[in-house]
Amino acid sequence: MDEERLVSLRELEERLGYQFKETVWLDRALTHTSFIHQTNTPNKVSNEVLEFLGDAVLNLAVSHLLLKEFPEAQEGTLSMWRSHLVKRSSLAFFSKQLRLDQYLLFGKSEILDGGAKKASILANAYEAVIGAIYMDSGYDQALDIVRNHLEPYLGSDNFPFLSNDYKSLLQKFSQKADGLTPQYHVLKESGPEHEKQFQASVMIGEEIKGTGWGGSKKQAEQEAARNALWKLEIQSVGEASPREPSEKNPNDQNTNDPSE
Repeated sequence: MDEERLVSLRELEERLGYQFKETVWLDRALTHTSFIHQTNTPNKVSNEVLEFLGDAVLNLAVSHLLLKEFPEAQEGTLSMWRSHLVKRSSLAFFSKQLRLDQYLLFGKSEILDGGAKKASILANAYEAVIGAIYMDSGYDQALDIVRNHLEPYLGSDNFPFLSNDYKSLLQKFSQKADGLTPQYHVLKESGPEHEKQFQASVMIGEEIKGTGWGGSKKQAEQEAARNALWKLEIQSVGEASPREPSEKNPNDQNTNDPSE
């Protein structure tokens, strides 16, 4: 590992809240398989095995934390909460908070394909980092790190992943990334009274980050937040199947609106 890479990983350790005894584990956790295939680096190993290990460690750690936080919860409820915390979009969110995308090593083809923005790769990288911490210091240390990352989302009143509360998630992301609170505005109303649709926008700072339509002002604001999250690469939040959200008026889907 060259000195530039080592310095870079030391910076990441500060963000992780953990200093590796053997930095090679962190380097391996952030080495995508495409880098191995397309570079002449026989001493490098991809993060696939650490991802496999990290998946198991994460499931155990999250189960542990949920049971401690909600000792009276039923098994089915705990299972649902765990699945939301360890699903791909949630792990990609945590990965992006840590800026793991800036440290991943890719082959040229994956770079051209936008690998650093793919939710699946970001989620895998987070799992691999947790696996690397486990290999470096064991379960207790890995549990502490997972607790630090997930603690803000474990409270029942502060857990947007359990519902489609895109506004809460956007606010968390915006305040952490920019120190700003999103602002919502109703732009227009459309349709007859019994089928009225509202369009809302969400601004972060001076920039409109997303717009959305809904059957109420609150629903329109949620859709605006969802579109903003999609554009910020926090994709498929709260959704079982990722899909790009629409910013079109539902009343106009089957008609040509001359005003647009």
